[in-house]
Amino acid sequence: MPVILRNPRLWFALLVLLLAASVPWLPATKPYQSLVMTTCLYVTLSVAWNVIGGYAGQTSFGHAAFYGLGAYTTAAFALGKLGGWQVPALATLPLAGVVAASYAALIGYPTLRLRGPYFAIATIGVGEATRLLMLNTPALTGGASGLTLPQPQTPAAFQLYALQMFYVMLAWLVAVILISAWIKNSRFGLGLLAVNMDTDAAETVGVNTARAKIIAFAISAGLVGVSGSLYAQILFFIDPNAVFGINNSIAMVLMATIGGVGTLWGPVLGAIVYYVVDNRLATTELNLLGQRIALTNFTLLLYGTLLVAIILTEPRGLVGIGARIIKRLTRRGPAALQLLKQPAPPPEGKGEVTERAP
Repeated sequence: MPVILRNPRLWFALLVLLLAASVPWLPATKPYQSLVMTTCLYVTLSVAWNVIGGYAGQTSFGHAAFYGLGAYTTAAFALGKLGGWQVPALATLPLAGVVAASYAALIGYPTLRLRGPYFAIATIGVGEATRLLMLNTPALTGGASGLTLPQPQTPAAFQLYALQMFYVMLAWLVAVILISAWIKNSRFGLGLLAVNMDTDAAETVGVNTARAKIIAFAISAGLVGVSGSLYAQILFFIDPNAVFGINNSIAMVLMATIGGVGTLWGPVLGAIVYYVVDNRLATTELNLLGQRIALTNFTLLLYGTLLVAIILTEPRGLVGIGARIIKRLTRRGPAALQLLKQPAPPPEGKGEVTERAP
């Protein structure tokens, strides 16, 4: 049997994928179809951001720009806003990825020359500049009013469309994880790791750090752009503030960091935890001295506190915490086995060597 098939994490992932694929067909889980689909969307964003933020170590707070570009590329072609060419929404998925990746390569050439917090600040500026540009281009984006995509007209057609998009999103989730795994285990991924550890040292061993960072940035942006396209096709409505907002960029950073930045499965776990907690916070209220306080108003504060706590206690996030627990259990395990293998002490008064009196 190949070594990869002996990996228990692979079989666990296949089991989870099989359970997710069966959600629309089981009466008990069918009401959660949209929840699973949205969770898959969040996972793709987290894993895609991890390519540049985790593997290459370049913290970007401007990925909402690529998310919005992907969404608006689909909307523009589906509504025939570009030269009157009307393209089916699903056919625009590769176009959305290419547009986002091209934009990332364009802005990445100057910004990726910056290091540390300077790059992060630059990406914030690029993201906000892109949002304002799109907000003030109503002929293309609809401005603050946004754009509405065509949707199925009958309940039966809408149900069939929802089922189709569910499996498209699930397939895209698998594709993004496979791309991330390939990058992590490839020679290119090894170069990104060198860039992450020490850019100057990577240059001395022959890594073209500038090219590696730009390629990683473009791949990450392209994956996010396709996810933005799927978001537009699921929601049927987009506006610049919703898709280009900095809160989307912060969410991508938080999801990957909470789960375990730079790992393969950490962003997946972090996205699931983030979405579940965010969904609960949006519907939870506290009654304090007769005043009803919605926790959704403190979302960023709570996530910021969680982020600081994780960075201070375990920089590898939830994956690191899990590894610590497993390590402690495996340390205790052999010790416990050795203790069990030791012979029991003889009963008192038996088997003891006593000295004879002279």
